[in-house]
Amino acid sequence: MLWLRSLLFMIWHYGSIAVIGLVCAPLALFDPKFFYVGARAWARATMIGLRLFCGITWSVEGRDLIPDEPGLVASKHHSALDTIVPFLIFERPTFVLKQELLSMPVFGWYARHIGIAIDRDGAMSALKKMVGEAKARVAAGSPVIIFPEGTRQQVGAPPDYKPGVAAIYGMIGLDCLPVAHNGGLCWPASGLIKRPGHVTFQILPVIPKGLKRHDFMDRLQGSIETATGKLVSDARTETMA
Repeated sequence: MLWLRSLLFMIWHYGSIAVIGLVCAPLALFDPKFFYVGARAWARATMIGLRLFCGITWSVEGRDLIPDEPGLVASKHHSALDTIVPFLIFERPTFVLKQELLSMPVFGWYARHIGIAIDRDGAMSALKKMVGEAKARVAAGSPVIIFPEGTRQQVGAPPDYKPGVAAIYGMIGLDCLPVAHNGGLCWPASGLIKRPGHVTFQILPVIPKGLKRHDFMDRLQGSIETATGKLVSDARTETMA
């Protein structure tokens, strides 16, 4: 039964956050790299749990398109998977995240060290501060991951790309790597139920720095939405076959 398998997975999922997070936390006090060691271990545990309890597998296409130098990564946002799998794709990723997440137990402490909180109601000064921190993270070797839609969308919902991503792209002055995936079919944006299937993350060609705002937004949305639509369509066709 899907609901029971999904419930068992969520127990595994949150249990792994607590256990791995608390084990790595004391080590991280002496060496910050253990924040990423813990996050990566939690991501692996989550994907193992999805396979065991929910029959969900995953793969990555286009790894060869990942630049040697870290930069800005813009990902489709329609599943919790898009905040988990990047730890298994990229080296020491930093996420642009909501400030409210910092108050969560265990997870929030890690988020302070592997994330950049953004105040959605903040002024331009808050945005500039966030961009400055993002530049520092990139200089230290961490790609910065942002979700252009801000909030998770249901599969098939109209695209809702916020202009903030263009502002960050322009101010940070780096290439942007788009990422598409069909994770929302198996782990939807809302609800308990997780459905069996194969999730594909697809790395797309880099969008070079320096484009005008309108050109960047058109290229980013077109790239991610076209690839995501095809991944979703292919997965649904395979399920029906």
